[in-house]
Amino acid sequence: MYNFKTYDKDFINDQEIFDLLEKGKNPDPAEIRNIIAKSLDKVRLEPQETAKLLQVEDPDLLEEIFEAARKLKQEIYGNRIVFFAPLYIGNKCVNNCLYCGFRKDNDAIVRKTLTAEELKEQVEILESKGHKRLILVYGEHTCYDADFIAETINIVYETKKDKGEIRRVNINAAPMDVEGYKKLKEAGIGTFQIFQETYNHDIYKKLHPQNTIKGDYSWRLYGLDRAMEAGIDDVGIGALFGLYYWKFEVMGLLFHTIHLEETFGVGPHTISFPRIEPAINTEFYDQTKYKVSDEDFKKIISIIRLSVPYTGMILTARESPEVRKEMIPLGISQIDAGSRIGIGGYKKDDYIPEKEQFQLGDMRSLDEVIKEMCDFGYLTSFCTACYRSGRTGDEFMDIAKPGNIQNFCIPNGILTFKEYLLDYASEETRKAGEKLIECELEKIENTNPEKKKMIEEKLKLIDEGKRDVYV
Repeated sequence: MYNFKTYDKDFINDQEIFDLLEKGKNPDPAEIRNIIAKSLDKVRLEPQETAKLLQVEDPDLLEEIFEAARKLKQEIYGNRIVFFAPLYIGNKCVNNCLYCGFRKDNDAIVRKTLTAEELKEQVEILESKGHKRLILVYGEHTCYDADFIAETINIVYETKKDKGEIRRVNINAAPMDVEGYKKLKEAGIGTFQIFQETYNHDIYKKLHPQNTIKGDYSWRLYGLDRAMEAGIDDVGIGALFGLYYWKFEVMGLLFHTIHLEETFGVGPHTISFPRIEPAINTEFYDQTKYKVSDEDFKKIISIIRLSVPYTGMILTARESPEVRKEMIPLGISQIDAGSRIGIGGYKKDDYIPEKEQFQLGDMRSLDEVIKEMCDFGYLTSFCTACYRSGRTGDEFMDIAKPGNIQNFCIPNGILTFKEYLLDYASEETRKAGEKLIECELEKIENTNPEKKKMIEEKLKLIDEGKRDVYV
């Protein structure tokens, strides 16, 4: 039995969401265009406005939504895409979530927790590929407590191979109490990420058996409140699409965003929207009636981008290369690549179904994905400068909301990309990347010649062997 702080009432009102979606049906086209215009002014939408966007069915209006999402992505984040990699530390779990390969009663899963030496080996492999940003993922088990997680964070930061190093560690783990989060803050955590999975109370209860870490809806829902109370001002929210009706989950994400903004003055740093995938010995994937089609997934991404214009959006390698290619322009700011999610998977560099939570859709190498991004005109970034320069939480949002964040992101993206091209890229990718950097510098020169000169001076330092150069 787990003894958690109880919450008499939470900020997700299921009936209110149902009512808003019902009232949003058959929206007037003029009103939809006014909502789009508000979003293009980089103003967060209200729930009733998002509900109306979710009920748009007219193909022409939908295309206006998609185009507005593309425009917002470009205006706020530019053409840069931040890259990271997941690193699964352990798959022990006390929960029995019906949809998850890690669930306690799944006898097909081989339970494994990386030792300190195995963790170092995994980090060295990732560094040898060029990664600078990781998200560490843990099963929800009492052995993965704050002290254990802090220790793994320290190991990751201390592990360096040749010119490689990890400069930012994010965490996806079970919710903690405030004291636990403080330990992670001291260890140098970046973003703490908790996915509510589903915001619908009844469905949550059905999918998450009681008397487990995850069985308490409110304890999980307020997990990021406690993180922010502990001083972690970058947090990430998400829902697992396919557990319940996708329009309800989009509304839940928006209400969660609003709650954090109203309570702490700053909303989530990132929003994630993974779709459910098959997992070994897990029947739920074939049973759920709420799977999200590619066309509806396109709506999810676009409407979240319009609803919260300034928040980062993550699209993972759960999705196929074809889907990622289509969805990235609609508002994505972060992706992973070269990912392996089996425990110890980077050493084997392949699927390890008996040690994986679900199946990946994109198994391409980091270099392959970066080359494709170059071909599409996207600037690869491994930047971590904001976090080490104090541009986090409300300070980051103060820059991001008016669309000024790319004044930092584009220069720092160029600098980290240059490091990758020199130290890790294939010849083909290096040539494509150098050409892309030239194009970026030309665009900067047209608006700010002094900035171009500053970037070129820093690029020269990198050519001379200096690393971790940033604005």
